[in-house]
Order: sequence, then structure tokens, then C-alpha cells
Amino acid sequence: MHISHRQHFFDHIAQTSDFPLALEIEKADGVYMYGTDGKRYLDLISGIGVSNVGHRHPEVLSALHEQLDKHMHLLVYGEFVQSTQVQLAKALTDTLNIESENPSPFGKIDNVYFTNSGTEAVEGAMKLAKRYTGRVEFISCYNAYHGSTQGALSLSGAESFKRNFRPLLPGIRNIEHGVIEDLQFITTKTAAVIIEIIGGESGVRVPSLEYIKALRKRCTDTGALLILDEVQTGFGRTGSFWAFEQYNIYPDVLLSAKGMGGGMPIGAFMASQEIMSVFKNNPVLGHITTFGGHPVSSAASLAALQVTLKENLAEKSKAKGELFKSLLIHPKIKEVRGRGLMLAAEMDSFEILKKTIDACISKGVITDWFLFCDNSMRLAPPLIITEEQIREGCAVIIEVLEE
Repeated sequence: MHISHRQHFFDHIAQTSDFPLALEIEKADGVYMYGTDGKRYLDLISGIGVSNVGHRHPEVLSALHEQLDKHMHLLVYGEFVQSTQVQLAKALTDTLNIESENPSPFGKIDNVYFTNSGTEAVEGAMKLAKRYTGRVEFISCYNAYHGSTQGALSLSGAESFKRNFRPLLPGIRNIEHGVIEDLQFITTKTAAVIIEIIGGESGVRVPSLEYIKALRKRCTDTGALLILDEVQTGFGRTGSFWAFEQYNIYPDVLLSAKGMGGGMPIGAFMASQEIMSVFKNNPVLGHITTFGGHPVSSAASLAALQVTLKENLAEKSKAKGELFKSLLIHPKIKEVRGRGLMLAAEMDSFEILKKTIDACISKGVITDWFLFCDNSMRLAPPLIITEEQIREGCAVIIEVLEE
């Protein structure tokens, strides 16, 4: 008897909820995905902020094929000079060679440590901060999400998400994102503040310019490292290549992943050579990864970076985001907030939102909610989405809300 892939999915793929979408996608291209039954879906979430340049961008595919013809894994990270890694590191630091009125006391970021994912970038940055400062306290925000490994999970600002995995790391304090008064909790005991410049899983929370500048100053004054988690916001998602550029500040450590890979798994934590050098001794090889910066993933990432810059996707996302806001006007939508193509459409309840999402999917539009904000619809399509495709997706959402 033939058993379907769907049945094998439920029998053998570890399940993380009792209600997976369980769509069987056969192929994807640009902003669309196609089911095994031939049904076409407009992707409005980019695999949760991953497919910024779209699915299977031709230049990413070309870079992958070219690298596959050369080599794949050679040796653990940091031992061999691998051209794709080197070129990607240089290209990343070039995007960070920018002036700021609120700079880092450690100078420009010029060193990149490649990882396999965003949560690994967080883990590496935590070790880096402890080793460099000699301190152990970390500050993160309520309703923040920085990953699911145990160090990253310790930073999570939602007790419900981590309660059943305790004990976790001690010395973690949560503050309210965007609340200047809470910055007083950053002290000379703080190794680092790790924060999403725009809150992601909290439902796209955009802080004030005043807050971010005060945060930078407080970290500088106390000697705490400012770690900006741009795993969701980076690579053009919010209207600039890095979201922090819109606030005229500069981080001490920067994290990236998701959209960085053009669809391939890769992440990075980045800092000045002065900070990063602590991994070289006491102990030697202070942080190790086997597959971090895999040459094939690095080739895809470099292509994605180049496409983002060449096609001016960050700047174009501003007008595209405003178009979403202008089209998604309905009594059941309380507000659409965010910047660029990182948006949240808030509704009255999870029940209304879930019904809307399910109906949209049935009509060929993929959207979702947020981990710590279950009454808001996630809108984060590939940055290559056209005005016509935005109108197509919004028309379906409005049609569903009218039903």
C-alpha cells in the first residue's frame, strides 16, 4: 500500500504543534509557492523573513551551482582561506562602514564570525560579551525572541515560552522595549544588552528615535556592549540595509541570519577586531563551529547581498510597505504598523485572526501570526514583490474580512 508524504510527515517528522499547516509544496519561484496539486500560493511571509530576494533567485542559483562545481565542506570554520567566506565577510563589513552621530566606542565593525543560524549567532555573541567584558549579566526585552537554544532561550522575554525548560542561564533581566525609564537597569554589571531594533515576534514594535539614542548612550556610559539582533530586520527588510541606520546609531555587536542566506542556512555575529580577538586565547579556539559559513551557503549569501544592493530592494521596500498600509483599511483591522516590508496588521482577537489566516491560505495567500502577539497578522513578503502582487494579496485579505 502506498503511504503518502503527508502521512510520513505526521509519522516521522518531529511535530512542534498539534496544528501544522501541512501544505505539501512541490516548488517555489519568486513570490509564489506551488502545491503538489498545482495550486499557487502568494508568499506574504518569506518563510518567516528568509526569502528576501524571493524563492530561487536566478543569481543565487547561479552562485550555488558555481560553488558546487568547486567544493563543499573542507575543514572546520576559521582554518582555511575560503574565497566565498572571505568575499562575504568583506561585503558585509562594507555595508557597515558608515558614519554615525552615536558611534560605538569600539569603532567600526570589521570582523565576522559565521554561524549556521540566528540562534547560533546569539549564542556566540553572548559568549563574546562575557569574555570581553568579564561580566555575566544580560538584559533583553519582554516579548523578545532571540532563538530556542538554551542561552538564547534564556533571553526570551516571554515566561510561557521558557517556563518548562528551566533552569536556564542566571543573570538575565528583562526590560520594556521602547521605555526610556527602563534603561536605568543597564549598569556596570551588565555584559550586554541584546535587543531587536524593531521588535519582531512581539508584533513589529517600532521604537522612538529618542529611545534608541538613549539606549546607545547608556550602553556607552556603563561599558555594556550593545548587541543588535537584526536577524529579522537585516538585509533590506525595513527600508534600509540594516534597520539601525534609520536611527543614526552604531552597535558594538551585530547579529544577522534569515534573509542573509537567500534561502540557504547561514548566520553571523559581527564586531570590531578588538572585541572579536578574545576568542583567540584563554582558551585558544574560544568559539568553534564545524559548518558555520559553509561555502555553499556563503556563496548564496553573497549573491543575495549583491542582489539586494543592485536592485535597491531596501529603498523600494519603503513605498511597498506604504502601499500595504493604504490597501489594508477595514473595520476589522485596528492598525497596520511597521517599516518597509516588516508589517503587522492588528485585529481584535486571535479567533478573528486565525479565521482570516486560514481563509487566506485556502484562497492562495500565505500569512501567519507572531509568536508573542497572536492578534496580529504577519506581513513580510519577499522584497521583490511587485505593486500588482501586493494588490493581489491585499484584495484577498479584504475579501476574507468581508465574509
